[in-house]
This record gives sequence, structure tokens and C-alpha cells, in this order.
Amino acid sequence: MTAYDIFLAPFADYGFMRRALIACLCLGLGSGPIGVFLMLRRMSLMGDAMSHAVLPGAAIGYLIAGSLSLTAMGLGGLVAGLSVALLSGLVSRMTVLQEDASFASFYLTSLALGVLIVSLRGSNIDLLHVLFGTILAIDAPALYQIGAITTVTLLALAVIYRPLVMECFDPGFLRAVGGRGPVYHFLFLLLVVLNLVASFQALGTLMAVGLMMLPAAIAQLWSRSLPAMMVIATGTAAASGYIGLIASYHLEFASGPTIIITASLIYGLSILFAPSGLARRFFPRPHLRG
Repeated sequence: MTAYDIFLAPFADYGFMRRALIACLCLGLGSGPIGVFLMLRRMSLMGDAMSHAVLPGAAIGYLIAGSLSLTAMGLGGLVAGLSVALLSGLVSRMTVLQEDASFASFYLTSLALGVLIVSLRGSNIDLLHVLFGTILAIDAPALYQIGAITTVTLLALAVIYRPLVMECFDPGFLRAVGGRGPVYHFLFLLLVVLNLVASFQALGTLMAVGLMMLPAAIAQLWSRSLPAMMVIATGTAAASGYIGLIASYHLEFASGPTIIITASLIYGLSILFAPSGLARRFFPRPHLRG
């Protein structure tokens, strides 16, 4: 078997592999930078909670459309995700509960409700598709949706980049200069939900956050500069998608989990060999002598 047969032939021969690869590249472009900001704001687990929160909306879209319509399920997931984000923030401000506790409560409720809704109407196969995604079944309309979400994400980040960075590192200063922190916080949550909806169509609700947080964690191990972290996160997500698709094709594994496992392997190697990793800590370089 030649290098062409291993690395290029699956995409040259099959349209569904090309569409899956383009979807992974788009998800990497949008989700990578979003994941970096989630990590810097110490909201990594909130991203996981939000990925589960879109499930009941997607399930209701599934019931209305009567099939696995990505448009209906995507719109439903967007409404459900934003609703959970807003309700969690409202509860944390009006009660003694912290925001992480309210998010946990809402996301568990949403996950259970979504699974119940799908199980009432669909089969076990439909439920598996909703939970774990069908990246190899992405068609042209779904690809257009993912591309549109990526475009909106990049444009929005370009517009709100400076106040978003300021809110991450010094929210007190942003308030002091009259910055609208809550507005930027809501816009950022909207971008998070949009990218989770895009990832949900490819990887399902249980793994939608995988291409968002794993590349961000890898980027933090390799760099301390925010622009470099965003580039590394984007590249890692894209590389994980490509390698995962190649591995799943030749090994006959499920594509979605293989992509996330690939990102996890890169994360494990980064823990060992990155500048902030264990190898540097346990085997430091000798100091240079003049």
C-alpha cells in the first residue's frame, strides 16, 4: 500500500470523505479559538454542559421534521442552548447557587429530557445518531450550515476580540472604562452555542465539545501567547479531523470517536513533550555556561 493509498485515496475516491474532511476543517477554524477563550475564562466544563443542553431542542426539531433534519435539529439546538445559558445565568444571580451549579443542574435535566424525547418517537439508531453524530453522512446543506457558522464566528471574534480579551484578563478594568461586559459575555455565549450546534451535526451531543476543548488544552501546553494558542488550537483540531478520518477509514472504526481519540492522543503527547509538559519538568535542560 502506497502513501497515496493511505493518505489521499479515501478523499479522492469518496465524496462523503471529502465532505467530512471539509466539515472538520471548518469546525477547527471556528471551535479552536472559541475553546481557547472558554479555557482562559475558566469555563471549560461549561462548554461540556452547553453541548448537552442543545439535546432537547435538537430532539424537538427531530420530532417536528419527522427525520434527522439537520436544519430543524440545528435551530432547535440553538434555541435550547441559549435558553439554558440565559436561565443558568439568571438563576445564579437571583439565588445563592453559583453559575457552575446552575449549569450542571440544567444540563443534566436537558440531557435526560432530550434522550426521552428521541426515544419516544425514534429508534435506537436515531438515538445513537443524535448522541454520537454522523460525520460521514454530512451532505451539502449541512456543510453550508457549518461553513456559515464558522464564517460568522470568525467575523464576530474579529469585531469583539479586544473587549473579549480584556474581559478574560481584567474584567474590572473593562467595567471601569465603561465597557459593556455583559453584552460581550452574551455574544460569546452565542458563539459557543453556535459552534456546538455545528459540532453537534458532525459529532453528536456527547462529543461536540471535543474539538473545542482538547485543542485548546493542547495549545496552552505549547504556547503562552494568545494568538499562537488560537493558531495551534485551530491546527490541532484540523489535524485531528484529518488523521481521525484516515484512521477510521482504514481501521473501520466509527469516525466521530476516532477523531476525538486522535485529539486525545495529541493531548497525551503534549503533556509529556510540550514546553510546559512533564518531560521538561523531570528532565530539565542543563544551564548554559558562559
